[in-house]
Amino acid sequence: MISTKARYALRVMIDLALHEGQGYIPLKDIALRQSISEKYLESILKKLVAADMLKGLRGRGGGYTLVRPPKEYKIGEIIELTEGSFAPVACLMPGAEECPRSESCITLPLWKKFNVMTHDFFYQISLEDLIAGDF
Repeated sequence: MISTKARYALRVMIDLALHEGQGYIPLKDIALRQSISEKYLESILKKLVAADMLKGLRGRGGGYTLVRPPKEYKIGEIIELTEGSFAPVACLMPGAEECPRSESCITLPLWKKFNVMTHDFFYQISLEDLIAGDF
């Protein structure tokens, strides 16, 4: 299940993509358009700035802007930033220790295939594709 935080992060990125070229967009404007509390939105924006997905500028005329063009942001990277790995089971998480049952696990191929399908689905769609409905 995709959390509220991930869905809001995606909405913020879409909002900024729709306002690309308009300079820095104030937090309060994004919060108002997206019906997200400023306090909650600020925590999401901090994470996006720390990951170099957004630039933030404080003070008068400040706000947030995309670092790259919308076509260069994959939906998967936005979701994984807030959610973590798409891996459906612990043994497929990045950095997981090899499961002692992996050689005999009948369900492992199922989880691997699901993991690849999920990852590939979200990583083939950019912000630009989502906005245009091209996916």
